[in-house]
Amino acid sequence: MNIDQTNNRNIGESEYIQVHIDDYPDTPWQSFRQVYSRGFGTELFAGLKITFRIMVKALFARQMHTLKYPLEKLPVSSRYRAVHKLLGLLESGENRCIGCGLCEKICPANCIKMDTKLDKNSRKEVSEYTINLGRCIFCGYCAEVCPELAIVHGGRYENVSEQREHFVLKEDLLTPLDKLSLQVEYDGFGAVSPDADTKIKKTPLAY
Repeated sequence: MNIDQTNNRNIGESEYIQVHIDDYPDTPWQSFRQVYSRGFGTELFAGLKITFRIMVKALFARQMHTLKYPLEKLPVSSRYRAVHKLLGLLESGENRCIGCGLCEKICPANCIKMDTKLDKNSRKEVSEYTINLGRCIFCGYCAEVCPELAIVHGGRYENVSEQREHFVLKEDLLTPLDKLSLQVEYDGFGAVSPDADTKIKKTPLAY
């Protein structure tokens, strides 16, 4: 299965390989025969044959199965739920988040905290948005319940730290208004659908 097929949830049974499992040995003689066949019989040489074939491909055909992490990384599925990100509106230059607080209320881990205020146009804006990744279970409820598609799950999964305070994200979640032009839409969990432009033209946003 390649990375493009991860979006398909209806994978048929033809993709699976049925493994034959022998009966559990009942007598000491059957146990001895099983150990002998696996340790010194055909199963041992079958495993060595597979290992030798992979080694030859890696040495002479340059077909390496290992990655030089972090220089090389495996592709991440579009359904993968990694570190959150708050997006902004490119048309009006405002953050998409309207401060409704639905993500904070639905969070089962109680790890989202937000603070709102009124801007100069009497529009509610988010002054601080905090997610404690040490408590977050990455369930994706916040991205599903967001009415403005403001919070999505990105592909950044390297959030290891030795200190607990490093798991609390604040200003790096909010999209800076002066950098909205550099914002790139991606097919992440909770992101905009491919036909979003057509839907927005039919139902324009009242910002």
